[in-house]
Amino acid sequence: MNSHPALEAHPYLRAATAGIRHHARSLPARGRPAADRVHLDVVHAHLTGLHQLVDQIVEATRPPHPAAGRHLAAAHTRLWQAATEIHAAFHLLPTASTDSSECRPEKFPEGPPVLTICQRHLASGHTVRRKTTPTDLNSPPRTTACVRAMSITCRNEGPR
Repeated sequence: MNSHPALEAHPYLRAATAGIRHHARSLPARGRPAADRVHLDVVHAHLTGLHQLVDQIVEATRPPHPAAGRHLAAAHTRLWQAATEIHAAFHLLPTASTDSSECRPEKFPEGPPVLTICQRHLASGHTVRRKTTPTDLNSPPRTTACVRAMSITCRNEGPR
């Protein structure tokens, strides 16, 4: 029996997606513990890894398919915005020793990790700053899909 080529393509990405899906399902529905720094650090690592992957895909897709490249660039920007918010939330959570919003990995109770969330965020930020303007990062990405979705939403809501 021949399997579908899409099911065999990119096995590591498929495994990562399955792992995230499994993790989301395994969190208890009730009595869910609040986010902790370790959890946000891992989520941030996934987001920045996905951000790097999409960056490479955008670079390869944009020249031959500019319209698709614009949509991928919008996704790239949104991933960075999500990683930035996760990073900010990480610093708003209390540590075991103090309630500090500073980036001080040496004060983590478990000691500094090999690659702290801040180092990872700064490294990703360097790539973002080379390819994106601050205006692009601070405003929602605009693509034809966004405009279509907003017009549908506006028509469905009607006047207020």
